[in-house]
Amino acid sequence: MSALALFGRTLVLAPHPDDETLGCGGTLLRLRQETASEVHWALMTRMTAEAGYSADAIAQRDREINRVSARYGFEETHQLGFSAALLDSEPTHRLVKAVAGVFDAVEPETLLLPFPNDAHSDHRRTFQIASACAKWFRRGYLRRIMSYEVPSETGFNLDPTAAPFVPSIYIPVPETLIDDKVSILREYAGEMAPFPFPRSEKAIVALARSRGAECGAAAAEAFVLIREVL
Repeated sequence: MSALALFGRTLVLAPHPDDETLGCGGTLLRLRQETASEVHWALMTRMTAEAGYSADAIAQRDREINRVSARYGFEETHQLGFSAALLDSEPTHRLVKAVAGVFDAVEPETLLLPFPNDAHSDHRRTFQIASACAKWFRRGYLRRIMSYEVPSETGFNLDPTAAPFVPSIYIPVPETLIDDKVSILREYAGEMAPFPFPRSEKAIVALARSRGAECGAAAAEAFVLIREVL
């Protein structure tokens, strides 16, 4: 039995479309291949006309989300619909209500979420709100909470007092699945750029190999364990 079977029903919470793939795409692919567990995707934000996006851009992003969801075989994709880059301006109670609603609809045993000290304010706000919703006496079904790393955001916070991303869990990912992860990222063509941009194909493969070298695998994804109840 795959060790990932311990994850059970899993929810990946992403501030923006592409964070789920950048941060843990290989792990999500392994979960679908090796376990019978439901895997859900929750998106905190979306493009909106209010934020200045055109109707064509919004429609294109919706098509990208649908294609990515199909490629992972997510049980369900939950779109909360808050405006990208503006989570800090949303009242806390509205964000908590929305995220708690997804948690209670899915009842995940494992939650994958961004690192609290990422450079992007949406990432930090997503972690903060998820934390408020994840108290054990509110949602006892949550047994495991892990933060993933996102190239271009994790490690790019210039605050010298912020704790760095120090992995405590490694999930080996076969190189064939790293190839699949990169292929899925191509669905987000507008988010990628040539190397040495952190969200380039070469940089993503290099990070996977570097994390693999840290744990004795050809490639891997790294996480910080926030909480685990055995």
